Amino acid sequence: MEYKICEDKTIEEKLTILTDAAKYDVACTSSGVERSNGKAGMGNAVKAGICHSFSSDGRCISLLKILFTNECIYDCKYCLNRRSNDIVRASFTPDEVCTLTMEFYRRNYIEGLFLSSGILYNPTFTMELIYQTVYKLRTVHHFYGYIHVKAIPGAAPEVIQKTGFLVDRMSINLELPTAEGLNRLAPNKSRKTILAPMRQIQNGIAQNKNELVLYRNAPQFVSGGQSSQLIVGATAENDFQIMSVAEGLYQKFDLKRVFYSAYVQVNQDKDLPALPGGPPLLREHRLYQADFLMRYYGFRAGELLSEERPNFNVFLDPKADWAVRHLEQFPVEINRADYKMLLRVPGIGVKSARRIIQARKRTRLGFEELKKIGVVLKRALYFITCEGKMMYRTKLEEDYIVRNLTYVKEKLPFEVGSVRYEQLNLFDMASDPSIHYKQISQIDTKVLYG
Repeated sequence: MEYKICEDKTIEEKLTILTDAAKYDVACTSSGVERSNGKAGMGNAVKAGICHSFSSDGRCISLLKILFTNECIYDCKYCLNRRSNDIVRASFTPDEVCTLTMEFYRRNYIEGLFLSSGILYNPTFTMELIYQTVYKLRTVHHFYGYIHVKAIPGAAPEVIQKTGFLVDRMSINLELPTAEGLNRLAPNKSRKTILAPMRQIQNGIAQNKNELVLYRNAPQFVSGGQSSQLIVGATAENDFQIMSVAEGLYQKFDLKRVFYSAYVQVNQDKDLPALPGGPPLLREHRLYQADFLMRYYGFRAGELLSEERPNFNVFLDPKADWAVRHLEQFPVEINRADYKMLLRVPGIGVKSARRIIQARKRTRLGFEELKKIGVVLKRALYFITCEGKMMYRTKLEEDYIVRNLTYVKEKLPFEVGSVRYEQLNLFDMASDPSIHYKQISQIDTKVLYG
């Protein structure tokens, strides 16, 4: 395919524009796959995950994270890159993305590539450019590192299919929680167009697993799974609606992750909220905590919230909030409770629950043993007993427990109101190589839950 893209800018100028344009896309995570280069190529993907940096607002940034282009034929009201905005436009060529990826990898700045894009000309044309880029990285440059790309809704299925055999993860942004919100703020997009490639990728992954059983050397299709992203606060949906949509995506499409992006006001429009208090960052954080509970702790959206109580507690994390509203299930006897119930105790995480199950096969556990295992006793003490005794004389009353839990001042991911939305500048890393390893305002839900 021959094309001419943005020949009036240098690759450095394009990089400045298109790394900044990618900062609102948060669907960037560890690889979940393991692959060696076999000493015949460049890079590798490690199951533990690719290297990360964290921006000042706590968002996870995987380098190199760029847009292929910020040109777009759509006019989504919430998007900085919408067609009607008067902004500087730029587009890479596949060779330029390959050059950047390889050169930054050689300098030890990145471990992989996260490539998203606006829509240039039409969805299929844009997806074909992304495919060409990844194909050249894998076959010409022999790059075996982690690659995550955004599938373009509306693109020809065959282009998405052949791209899936070259990348580790694909994602398709649902954008807004409801079809009504999408119709109002993104009239060029539809739920049907978004869900069709999501289903295609799901079916492709399932079929590929069967092929790999029969043929060990069969090529892998999106081996790291697929993910999606929801914008939080641009429309009027409550937390219960958002979590119900996320739960449906996990159940119906086998998604690995749903990401939540607090709406940042970059455009002025009568259909967009004013947000005088700034982006709903604490709300985003609560959604991530609840998402963690659904994926690893066995909770359902309907247990955490309801139509009568549709939004999360500002002062308590969702797990603690659920516990104080269900005190009839507590206290839990540590030496008898099953694994599922242990996971529902504030201060007990997945690892500590497993350790409890293993340790009590050999001995009866007390509070000292729980502390060594890793249980966060300052949170758990209101909900557990050891050998029928509580750690301290305390009340099993909601108001009393809430006062004490909020007094210890749960760690929040950032100070609301002091956030700057800036993507890590790759050129700054040349003068300060250590910046790649900094973790700034990291949200660690495992710490919050013990």
